Amino acid sequence: MTRDVVFSLPKIKKESLSSNRTSTIMTDLKLLFKAPVLIANVLPVFTGFWLALYFNHLAFIDYINVFVLLMTGSTMVMAGALLLNNWYDADIDKVMERTKKRPTVTGNISLNVVLWSGIVLTLFGFILLLFTTLDTAFYAFIGWITYVLLYTMWSKRRYTFNTIIGSVSGAVTPLIGWAAVQPDMNLIPIILFLLLFIWQMPHTYAIAIKKYHEYKAAGVAMLPVVRGFDVTKRHTLGYIICLLPLPFLMIDLGPIFILIATILNISWLGLCISGFFTKNNHKWAHINFIFSVNYLTLLFLLMIVVTLPWFR
Repeated sequence: MTRDVVFSLPKIKKESLSSNRTSTIMTDLKLLFKAPVLIANVLPVFTGFWLALYFNHLAFIDYINVFVLLMTGSTMVMAGALLLNNWYDADIDKVMERTKKRPTVTGNISLNVVLWSGIVLTLFGFILLLFTTLDTAFYAFIGWITYVLLYTMWSKRRYTFNTIIGSVSGAVTPLIGWAAVQPDMNLIPIILFLLLFIWQMPHTYAIAIKKYHEYKAAGVAMLPVVRGFDVTKRHTLGYIICLLPLPFLMIDLGPIFILIATILNISWLGLCISGFFTKNNHKWAHINFIFSVNYLTLLFLLMIVVTLPWFR
């Protein structure tokens, strides 16, 4: 019996090490690709695609090949952009608590591997998108160039309007999806662009207030760091007010969508106003951040639900 125990110990240890290694790799990949950010950007691509089919009275099954190319290609382009962001920001990621576990900081994945992986993913993604429409690839290129060059490499560390530039890259995602079906734009994809662009401002401001000390230590020119919390709250209020009329411009999605979207907007407005009276800015910013994430997810999923055949 003793002999069996002795010989079984190395096996248990080996399995444990293998399991830990696999877990570490998966964690590193999630952090490297910024999994929540990637998913948040893929959903509007699908929503834009779905609404283009709906408003042009087209069947999903007839566009299944386009769908696969679109979702794979756009995901690769966005993943490539996120990798390049991690590669470029490795120096300031070391300073910030929220980013210091990224493999580019820990050294679990070399910067050269991250750089070339980002380039390769980007190139293959664009090749796939070119098999849909030129407009799709063009909008993806606008998003990529804005995020990687104009935001990450130029404005992020220098100017408070970096948030505006970064918002453009996220806002083009539904245009990518729409253009894969219908290259000609109409009011719906333009409103989706505006919705995402405006939403990203208070969403990012909430993160910047939450992580104020980290951004300040890293020398990133976020609005709360440069101009303070009061100015940031006023900007947040202004952008949320700009969201209020948008659901009424999407009347073709029906009264249920307009009602729920308006309730969400008014709720966010109330939450924003409460920030002017709070003594705990960190807690308020955290609640604001959580609300903004759920707001976007609910709104874009709702657009899909209200256009399903069984719902109409």
